[in-house]
Amino acid sequence: MPRVAGSVPELLASLEGVARIDGQRLVVTDEVAFRARAAADLAWTATFSEDAATVEAARWIVWEASQELDARSASIEALYRARARNEYEGLTVPAINLRAQTFDMARVILETARENDAAAVIFELARSEQTYTYQRVFEYATSVLAGAIAADWQGPVFIQGDHYQFNAKKYASDPEAVTEEIRRACRDAIAAGYRNIDIDSSTLVDLSKATLDEQQRENYGRAAELTALIRSLETDGVTISVGGEIGEVGKKNSTPQELRAYLEGYRRELEARGSRFVGLSKVSVQTGTSHGGVPLPGGGVAEVKLDFEVLRELSAEARAAGLAGAVQHGASTLPDELFHRFPGVGTAEIHLATGFQNALYEHPAFPAELHREIEAWCFANAADERKEGQTDAQFVYSTRKRAIGPFKRQLWDLATRDEILASQAQKVDFLFGQLGVPGSRALVEKYVKPVVLHRPLPDVLKEAVPAG
Repeated sequence: MPRVAGSVPELLASLEGVARIDGQRLVVTDEVAFRARAAADLAWTATFSEDAATVEAARWIVWEASQELDARSASIEALYRARARNEYEGLTVPAINLRAQTFDMARVILETARENDAAAVIFELARSEQTYTYQRVFEYATSVLAGAIAADWQGPVFIQGDHYQFNAKKYASDPEAVTEEIRRACRDAIAAGYRNIDIDSSTLVDLSKATLDEQQRENYGRAAELTALIRSLETDGVTISVGGEIGEVGKKNSTPQELRAYLEGYRRELEARGSRFVGLSKVSVQTGTSHGGVPLPGGGVAEVKLDFEVLRELSAEARAAGLAGAVQHGASTLPDELFHRFPGVGTAEIHLATGFQNALYEHPAFPAELHREIEAWCFANAADERKEGQTDAQFVYSTRKRAIGPFKRQLWDLATRDEILASQAQKVDFLFGQLGVPGSRALVEKYVKPVVLHRPLPDVLKEAVPAG
């Protein structure tokens, strides 16, 4: 099991013969050992060390190692602009939400990508997931990049803030406070190294208004405002990929008329803020799915009536407006036989979360005792979320995601994790094949050029490393 350093000197001692700090830079002296051992130790330390200085040092070392070993955080913007110009087709980029076992899952996914000569895959986390998985942006970026290093990955690493969403009820009473929450979330994500952010102000759509423009006004206005903020924070020459959303997942299906109203209003608002600003690269729409799926009383998930023609029509509409296409949310619990259809209708991106969480919890190798502990935790701590008429099985299915944070260390340290991760790798491999991901490395490398961005040596390491 990887080691968790309790102090900066202990952390530096664990890197002897593998890496050293030379002035303001990290120098990896044994790449094989760094990838095989040090990356995991650093990820565990950055996640579980109780010493704040050691956590800060581990995060800096992982970031600098990702720069030296060519596993750099990158924006998918240029690839999506190429899709808008119809320079490729037949590829739907999977965006995978890593709620649990983040380091190992990132490693496994990129190992699978290497085997498929692929590079078109995004690692993302929603703001709500940050809360219940106990993963803030600096921790998440560190875990993903450390996983990339351990996977012997060389190439861009796409890290995305998913669903930077407005709370409609709070917005109604204090719109400025809620907007400031999202502004702060964007600043933090960019500071952590995220280069892809999805703004979800679709919760502000008001269908009681008379016209589509009025219905979408708060949505496109806030999306444009936050895009302008994000553009002002781009200090490394990288254009961050920004996504918008027109239909809240789980509500009514989106229409081309709604998409046009949103994009036209968004363009007006963005131009009013500065004609130099680059706009959205994609837009999320509602097609009949729901986040997490709908649990059935006796277990399992209800069949979803997903409208692929909505996706086809809206993706074409989005590309005509200069975007990569439409984004499909809430898809990971769909039947396997549907995934091959997404590239065929021009879907730009697909978000996958709950299916991987379910594959972890429901794997035969998942410890039965831990299952019982997690279920007991749900009954004791999430009872207020229980809906009228829910069976115990439905309640646990709906709330067990909230146990991921409280049980994070146990989930990272599972004795059976290799067996479970092998199954996850098979699922990733299957999804890659269905979505047209194999062979995408050359395409990604043609358009995406990650930049080197070094961070200043933190004071906690200046104090620990002898001068000269």
